[in-house]
Amino acid sequence: MADPQSNAPLRADAGAPTSGVIHVRTRLTADFTVISNALAQRRGSAVTVGVAVYILSLPTGTPVTIAALCEHFTEGEILISRALRELEAAGYLERRRERTPTGQVRTRTYFYDVPGGGPDLDPDPDGPPEPPKPRRPRKQPAAAAVTPASAAVEETVAAPVHAEAETPNPLADADPQAIAVLAALRRVDPRLVLSVREAARLAPAVTRWLAAGLLPTQITDHLTARLPADLLVRPAGILAYRLKETPLPAPARSMERAEPVVRPAVGRMRNCDGCDRGFRSAGESRCRDCRSHDQLRAAG
Repeated sequence: MADPQSNAPLRADAGAPTSGVIHVRTRLTADFTVISNALAQRRGSAVTVGVAVYILSLPTGTPVTIAALCEHFTEGEILISRALRELEAAGYLERRRERTPTGQVRTRTYFYDVPGGGPDLDPDPDGPPEPPKPRRPRKQPAAAAVTPASAAVEETVAAPVHAEAETPNPLADADPQAIAVLAALRRVDPRLVLSVREAARLAPAVTRWLAAGLLPTQITDHLTARLPADLLVRPAGILAYRLKETPLPAPARSMERAEPVVRPAVGRMRNCDGCDRGFRSAGESRCRDCRSHDQLRAAG
């Protein structure tokens, strides 16, 4: 006799949702990465979340340049670079330019599990040293203590303190034409961006070049010619090196007029009385050959 069978539906597991995803958890003991829900559930581009999770899974020291990421993902450079910019704007990614012990400048990339995380969240304590902390701004000098006195004395003391707190303009004493030459360098090469203090430091050298008789266009050509392709450092150092030597001034033009050159008078054309050959002469009637022949005949 066959076993009895029922057509009633099976009862669902207790606690299982009626719709949506059902997680099947597996406890991992190796080869896993811990990420925050804020990053995994970040709204926006899926490429951005995928790039962030991939970078978090890499060991410290792995290159994460755009070229290296394009070798792993099928997306192109545009989507990868856009994802890196979004992560940098959100505070997960940070690029710092640091100087090595040998004096070279390189860019290092720091990736945080939590946006804005400090160095104390470093997951690899045996890895490279902590990134340098940004310098704290210098404290403003405290105002001078005012001794108990009359109101007139308090106003007299407060006025100089307010005047000293104002930041002086570094370009106040600089040559305007030299500053204009330095400010126009970025039009030729966009990398030649100078700060106010750098322009004030380079302005005296440019003024000396202008005083030597060089045109602003000549100075611009001298400063922008044959710059290195990988200009990683600030351009002020290269510009200061090129302006280090003062050019030789152009010689002054002599105002005295030179004496006119006296040219010998040119005789008119005439025909020789002896051979009827044309020659130039101021007063002779016979050519040179005829005069020589007459002298030899007289001597013989």
